[in-house]
Order: sequence, then C-alpha cells, then structure tokens
Amino acid sequence: MKAINHFITITQHRRLVRQGCFKVGLYWRGMTHDLSKYSPTEFLVGVKYYQGNRSPNNAEREDKGFSEAWLHHKGRNKHHYEYWIDYSNKGIPGGFAPAPMPDQYIVEMFMDRVAACKIYQKEKYTQESPLAYYESGKLPPPLHEKTKTMLELLLHMLAEKGEEETYRYIRTEILHKAR
Repeated sequence: MKAINHFITITQHRRLVRQGCFKVGLYWRGMTHDLSKYSPTEFLVGVKYYQGNRSPNNAEREDKGFSEAWLHHKGRNKHHYEYWIDYSNKGIPGGFAPAPMPDQYIVEMFMDRVAACKIYQKEKYTQESPLAYYESGKLPPPLHEKTKTMLELLLHMLAEKGEEETYRYIRTEILHKAR
C-alpha cells in the first residue's frame, strides 16, 4: 500500500507543478519535472520511508544521517538550488559558493515549493504557505543573491496577491524578458 500511496503522491505533485509551469509557458520544465523520482534509487526509498505528510527523504535522513535519494535527486534536477552549489576559490568559509540559477529553474523551483505545500498541507494550504515554509528554515538557504531575490519576490507576491497575479508576472516580466 505504501508503494501505491507514494506513487500517487509524487504523481499528484508532478501534476501540480506541471499545471503551474504550463500556466507560465514552461511546458518542457512541466513535462520533465521530477522524473527521477520514479527511478529505483529514489522511488524505493520513497516507498520505504513514506508517511504522506512530509518528504520521505527527511525520514531517511533521520534514520541514516543522510538521504541517498536526495543526493540522487538534487544532482539531476536543476530546479533545486543545491544543484547550483559550486566550489569557490575566493576564501569563502566552507569553500562552497552558490551559482546563479537561470530564470526558468527559479520559476520551476517556485512551482515545486507551491506544489509541495499543497500536497503535504492539503486543506490547510493557503497562498501564504510557501512563504511561511521558506521562512521557517533554521538557516537561510545558500542561494546566489539573484536567485534569492527572485524566489523571495515570487513567494511574497504569491502570499500577498495570489497565484493569478504571480503567474501573470512570471509570464510577462520574468520569462517573456528572458526570450
């Protein structure tokens, strides 16, 4: 039963991301979003740690101290900011530096966060949920300043103005200008 429920969860998540991406004109990003979740490396871990109210990767991380599924996932999906972390030779503590994400992947990351909140919060979801989740992080994510600025703009716009206005802005001001 966990296998079926996990399959349904990731498929519903992909459907929501696809719908959002299609509304802003990112058809290929919507079609290919998170396909690696169906690979054995990610899917089998998802089944084993499935709970239905949060990412199975967090449960795997709690059990093992790290998540093999997440390491696989973030290395194959450019909409995760972790994909864009590089080594730095500029004396940065820890030696890592975030690279700027292309706009299409920032938008897909935004859609991913909205869809994840809808899937896990279900009827408790509000347009403020993705921003609240982002702000609830214990440490700020290591985002390039351009990526951080755009993501936070979109999260605040969604919280204040809703999906329709935010998606219109993405279509006309972010993606249209990128062409």
